[in-house]
Amino acid sequence: MTKYVFITGGVVSSLGKGITAASLGRLLKARGLRVVNQKLDPYLNVDPGTMNPLEHGEVFVTDDGGETDLDLGHYERFTGENLRRDSNVTTGSVYHSIIQRERRGEFLGATVQVIPHITNEIKSRVRKLGESPAVDVVITEVGGTVGDIEILPFLEAIRQIRKDVGSENVAYIHVTLVPYIGPSEELKTKPTQHSVAELRSRGIQPDAIVLRSDRPVEDALSRKISLFCDVSPRAVVTAQDAPSIYQVPLDLHEEGLDRVICESLGLVTKEPDLSDWKAMVQRMFSPIDTLTVALVGKYVDLPDAYLSVAEALTHAGAAHGFKVDIRWVSSDEMDGGLLVESELQGVDAIVVPGGFGHRGVEGKVQAIRHARERGIPFLGLCLGLQCAVIEFARSKAGLSGAHSTEFDPTTPHPVIDLMESQRDVDDKGGTMRLGLYAARLAPDSKARQLYGEELVYERHRHRYEVNNRYRADLEAAGMALAGLSPDGSLVEFIEIPDHPFFVATQAHPEFRSRPDVPHPLFLGLIDAARSYQLDTDVPAETRDSPVHQTR
Repeated sequence: MTKYVFITGGVVSSLGKGITAASLGRLLKARGLRVVNQKLDPYLNVDPGTMNPLEHGEVFVTDDGGETDLDLGHYERFTGENLRRDSNVTTGSVYHSIIQRERRGEFLGATVQVIPHITNEIKSRVRKLGESPAVDVVITEVGGTVGDIEILPFLEAIRQIRKDVGSENVAYIHVTLVPYIGPSEELKTKPTQHSVAELRSRGIQPDAIVLRSDRPVEDALSRKISLFCDVSPRAVVTAQDAPSIYQVPLDLHEEGLDRVICESLGLVTKEPDLSDWKAMVQRMFSPIDTLTVALVGKYVDLPDAYLSVAEALTHAGAAHGFKVDIRWVSSDEMDGGLLVESELQGVDAIVVPGGFGHRGVEGKVQAIRHARERGIPFLGLCLGLQCAVIEFARSKAGLSGAHSTEFDPTTPHPVIDLMESQRDVDDKGGTMRLGLYAARLAPDSKARQLYGEELVYERHRHRYEVNNRYRADLEAAGMALAGLSPDGSLVEFIEIPDHPFFVATQAHPEFRSRPDVPHPLFLGLIDAARSYQLDTDVPAETRDSPVHQTR
């Protein structure tokens, strides 16, 4: 029988339920169990694909083209498992499905209600993940907090699942805040008590409580919470703020959370082998040097909008032994080109990530020109590739006014244009080129060298592409089309061969980077950034000396 673990949150949002779910997944997998994670989101959007990144953070894309919550990125990075769109369930998608079924007459004229129709749909989405023989444990995070009105159908559904599959096959974890009150210099347990009381009023008794705090929680407070919330003292664990999210699985294991859950579910497993994970975290905590990477984007006011890019840089930096200091640069502020020098002064590499809409595009183009002309290592992702093509077309290929028809429909040189498959698309949600696609890399390309293979697969999320009518112009001016779709119809990678590191891809490779298996493109960028840093730190007349070469 598949086991089910449900993680709820109380008091406030953004407590770290996603990191808790991802960490537990890592720990159970290290015990030899086959794990899949899932997120239940209470918002009415069918998926986050049409939501503003400044409101919701990044949209994480799965192999099968699902546009999902960013927590799925945490799940994949921690567990190493590639999830599918089924791992993200929203209120909008549930109601959309029920209404479609009602219109088809599938309910035989019955009055459609929250209970049982909505709750049954939610339960079926959870149980579906557990039907695979390759899954031992389904870990489902419930978004929001127990006091939210929109979360009630999800709480009722997960309550019913315990009845459906048996109490021995379900465990509930409640993540709650223990705030520190400065004037009285004490941690307070009342928010946790009230949060658990609210959860119990919905028919759910937690099997474990994870206390979020910015400092250690004394045993006396844990015992008090155990007493008031009717939870075993050893099942009240502390998750103190950690210097890195990748430290959290180690802390939760030290607190015994995975052991408590295994005992609650009757799972007999080996002790987890976390030696590789510990070594990876240790590299993060003891870097030999720091590299500064400028991330030039339009949503930098909310770093979560570029969460996977930031994590991929961290992964690659740790693998090389470096701390990556990300300089968040607003592309809006560089639209006129006046602040490019000051904003990018002293950086060791530049990354231009994806995005939509005209705002800030010219600032990205200016940043890319700066990287190209100064020999600064550059990595372009999705829109970053398109902006690189625009800049190169204008500056090197003699195509004055070159642009993307997304931003300038009247441009004389539409070097970036709408994909043919997108021309008749009206709906905005879930209709882009989404999911995993192949690319064939040129034999002499930097990308081929980094990947170490000819045919590679990356996740995509875009509507526009390099206009094939301008391929010859770009190549004649010195740009290499380093990777194409297997049928040769789409440009997937571009490079500038005479630049130390100038690589861009139409894909989103950041989605496939893992802390213990960094992505090769980001590894290549960090390696080039270190070389650039060493070169710029040494006077030009000594760069060819034997001492410098040994560095």
